[in-house]
Amino acid sequence: MKAYRGNIIFTPTCESFEIIPGGYILVDDSGVIAGVYTSDAFAHSDEIEVVDFGNKLLTPAMNDLHVHAPQFANMGIAMDVPLLLWLNKYTFPEEAKFADIDYARTIYTQFVDELVKQGTMRAAVFATVHTPATLLLADLFHQKGIGAHIGLVGMDRNSPDNLCNQVDEAISGTEQLMDYTKDYPLVNAIVTPRFVPSCSPEMLRALAQQANALELPIQSHLCETPNEIKWVKELEPEALSYADVYHRYGLLTKNTLMAHCVYPSDVDIALLQQTGTTIVHCPTSNCNLTSGIAPIRQLLDAGIPVTLGSDVAAGHDLSMFQVMQSAIQVSKLNSALHNRQIASLSLPEVFYMATKLGGSFFGKVGSFEPGYEFDALVIDSDVVWQNSENAHEQLYTRLERFVYHGNVNQIVKRFCKGKEF
Repeated sequence: MKAYRGNIIFTPTCESFEIIPGGYILVDDSGVIAGVYTSDAFAHSDEIEVVDFGNKLLTPAMNDLHVHAPQFANMGIAMDVPLLLWLNKYTFPEEAKFADIDYARTIYTQFVDELVKQGTMRAAVFATVHTPATLLLADLFHQKGIGAHIGLVGMDRNSPDNLCNQVDEAISGTEQLMDYTKDYPLVNAIVTPRFVPSCSPEMLRALAQQANALELPIQSHLCETPNEIKWVKELEPEALSYADVYHRYGLLTKNTLMAHCVYPSDVDIALLQQTGTTIVHCPTSNCNLTSGIAPIRQLLDAGIPVTLGSDVAAGHDLSMFQVMQSAIQVSKLNSALHNRQIASLSLPEVFYMATKLGGSFFGKVGSFEPGYEFDALVIDSDVVWQNSENAHEQLYTRLERFVYHGNVNQIVKRFCKGKEF
């Protein structure tokens, strides 16, 4: 067993930080936390190695619940066009390149390396329609030692011919991925209909049945832009709302991730409440594509779980700290647009979304409570201004400064289930 010493900061709830200056986290040989301590109970133990990080911050690692791995090379490109044009002109041509396994290896290797560099140890990932490249991506996550739900994308209409797969191909590809990763402890398959406009009723129905039969999680997109919502209404005129399309085919569940939800109707919100579906808020993406400001406070007040995603490449960076910063900022704009009648998001809330709540999709991940897997970051945060003699307030300030002003070079250690990077 090892005891890691540092200035511990985590969010067991969304309301506030648990802060332990100079505390210790005891981790067993399987990478699971045995306890958190405020004093040095291990100084004279021959059985426990103490790893002292001095004055550095010790926080949970990040979890990215919505990211497109094949779009990694497109980060920061075409950030001034709307969603549907962005997909057809830039994104789909890039994803088609992943029919070439050598190209896929190059980009996917860079993608996985960058996730680790940015402190993200678990991710819910869209791949492409290409089964060999998707299996390769699973290999790369496993070899790196970080966790992922990886989705072979299903899309059979309103898409380029070289990016369409038939229903049986999507089903078979996901089954192959599930079988391929059965011995990968941190990597598994997730059922992934791209979104309603690119999936026929047959595709949506079949993928829902597969997810139910194999007990797999589900990920897709919901209510991202007004034009998309209008298109969905034209394609599925009998549905009561965008979310109702997914619900009719059985795709809204407590194990479903739906990205965006910028323009939910009352029907959408009721269905999300009823099914326990999780929303993944992607604020950098929503800003870049001028999609809009997601009503996150309203969703939270309705009891709908909300996590965070980078949504690369519509989001321009894999840093979840940047996503946290953006989530707070756009929530302040939402508050201002509603005459301050709606509360903006706090730092503990968005940190909780990126750590404990996001991590819950991978098991007991994202917190420093006993029984949780030790996914952690050691951050050498600088201090240029002291606003208090109180140690807890000082550490809060250091973390806040890192979220808003830090850089990746300040993350000096990374852990995923006890494995050190």
